[in-house]
Amino acid sequence: MELISQVLVLEPTSQVLGKEPIVPFAILLVVILVIPIMFERLRLPVLVGLVFSGLVLGPSGWNLFQSDSPLINLLSDIGLIYLLFVAGLEVDLEQFRRQKSRAFGFASLTFSIPLVMGTLAGLILGSGWNTSILIGSLFASYTLLAYPIISRLGVVNNDAVTVTIGAKIFTDIGAVLILAVCVGITHAGAFSFAKLLTLSGWLTIYSVAVVTGFDWAGKEFFKRSGDDEGNKFLFVLLSVFLAAVGAQLIGVEKIVGAFLAGLAVNEAVGEGPVKEKVVFIGSVLFIPIFFVDLGLLINLPAFVNNLDTLKLTLLMIVGLIVSKLIAALFAKLVYRYKWQEMLTIWSLSLPQVATTLAATLVGYRAELLPLEVLHSVIVLMLVTSTLGPLITSRIAVGLNSSPAEDPPPLPDQNAPETDSAFTIIVPIYNPQTEQYLIEMAALLARQSQGKIVPLAIAAAAAQMDAPQLEASLQRSERLLTKATAQSRVLGVAAEPLLRIDDAFAQGISRAAREQKANLIVMGWGKRTGLRARLFGNVIDGVLWASHCPVAVTRLVESPKKIQRILVPVENLTAPTLQPVQFAQMLAEANQSHITVLNVCDRRTSSSKIAWRRSHLSLLVSKLALANTPEIQIIAHENVAQAILQAARLYDLVVLPFIRNRTSPGGLAISDVTTQLARQLTCSIIMLGEPQSTQTTNIVMSNPVTSITSAV
Repeated sequence: MELISQVLVLEPTSQVLGKEPIVPFAILLVVILVIPIMFERLRLPVLVGLVFSGLVLGPSGWNLFQSDSPLINLLSDIGLIYLLFVAGLEVDLEQFRRQKSRAFGFASLTFSIPLVMGTLAGLILGSGWNTSILIGSLFASYTLLAYPIISRLGVVNNDAVTVTIGAKIFTDIGAVLILAVCVGITHAGAFSFAKLLTLSGWLTIYSVAVVTGFDWAGKEFFKRSGDDEGNKFLFVLLSVFLAAVGAQLIGVEKIVGAFLAGLAVNEAVGEGPVKEKVVFIGSVLFIPIFFVDLGLLINLPAFVNNLDTLKLTLLMIVGLIVSKLIAALFAKLVYRYKWQEMLTIWSLSLPQVATTLAATLVGYRAELLPLEVLHSVIVLMLVTSTLGPLITSRIAVGLNSSPAEDPPPLPDQNAPETDSAFTIIVPIYNPQTEQYLIEMAALLARQSQGKIVPLAIAAAAAQMDAPQLEASLQRSERLLTKATAQSRVLGVAAEPLLRIDDAFAQGISRAAREQKANLIVMGWGKRTGLRARLFGNVIDGVLWASHCPVAVTRLVESPKKIQRILVPVENLTAPTLQPVQFAQMLAEANQSHITVLNVCDRRTSSSKIAWRRSHLSLLVSKLALANTPEIQIIAHENVAQAILQAARLYDLVVLPFIRNRTSPGGLAISDVTTQLARQLTCSIIMLGEPQSTQTTNIVMSNPVTSITSAV
């Protein structure tokens, strides 16, 4: 203790911290835990908080950290690679294919016009052609920070919005390739067309090798790995770092390889737990550290006292805003969009975060961009990341959504009988919840003139004559016998199924597919601890893997007593109304009453509330339900609290399962649903949709989307 005191007295705090790497790492963990929570409650962009925390901790503040610290540089580099990798990984290729012609047209406008304007600005300020073109490329791409807003407003299917989303793949690729060429020329020395052609040739060969090779390798490896998520996760990480190393070997920046690796393994990874884990690790650890490191690089006195830097910052902000507005105006004229759609396109293409910041930092480290440009781009990021989503939230309200696919219809009980009856799989494991589960399935099966399949999974053993397997089989048979008897009493046909499988989740989803099931009804208890956590993993696995809807139930009383059903909906789009159809089936079986609830911001005007009510009524009417549900619109500052207050008068709440918006750091299920599941005292059904029918929530977003809006 005396030695520690002497060290603290003789040496500055920053030097003491520098000698013990675990201390700054612990401080970083505190920062990336506390700052997002604090800024979220202040309703400020979390990115601002992370950069500001780096400014406070760095040389311009308390001087606890140095920008040249090996630990900080390593973690920041990983965050930088992760940032571009996830940007490529979360590109929605299907969304792009649907609007590729218009997306390419708008991408050409929103890329070329800012590129030219930024290049001219660089030349006016006295920079060389290489630096000026790189500055122009910083304007060209954009980050879809406002995607959660347009998703919540239910206008994702609007043609203008879809085109803007699809165009992002072109702008990202273009900006990354320009960065690769500019930095590569700098490393090669004096410019010459021979060097440019050589670099372009190597870059083309490398890009084709990564995109095609990693795509093939990923699909083959995932096919042979089965359900081993650990190996799949390691393969994805290995892919990104191998691609980064390969980029450096040909003289190209490593973030180019990371972005291409994300595009390459995109389809192999798909939407599932592996992608969720990959993005989650980056979003909660490495990417926030990257933004903190950006704050360390800010020299606040030099920025404030340098008039040229202030002029450059103002020029870049005005140039970006004007160039993006011109591109949106041209898109309006070419595609005949309305003014509201044009302004929405403009606001969506304003934020400059992921690719822009990554390219700026790489250019700065390569001594291609001066410190003044780095300062200006950070301010540009802070301004546009605040301004863009703010404009979107005001302009996109009431935007007409293009005709979207209706939700896959649940069975019509009045439809003629077919050879394939509506089949409900009921996994049974807990004897305490078995009765209510069978009752729920029986109500739905009677209403749809279908059948139920009680399913018991016996965990496989190495030897089929193992005593533990025999005990598991006997227990499963007792549960199935009880379920069959109960089904007979309820007057519903039951076909019990006993299955031996390595894992519960895979066994349930495979049996459902083999039985051509239309619905899976599962139990969800209130227990906590290890057993509940393990069962929660089973639910999560079934929700991810199932080919049909999954109803996860927590029933506090018999389903036959349910008379009032509440269905909160977030997005005002047709595909989100599947829970309403499900509730209607149950309501007709019990002669119950349904209320469809939508919660909007407290500041929403009465005219906008009226529009939301009429729009939601129109969507519900398209479902052609026998009994029209009641429509309620509540203006409240807290969505969860509004639903909790309304739910006091209801017996059942049907919640949609919203997959993890880990773009990145999104909360599992969603923050609102998690809070509701914890605090609701009535029965709950959480309805999850299969992958093929879900509206994608993380379309071509990147890790900063959730950092700015949720984390």
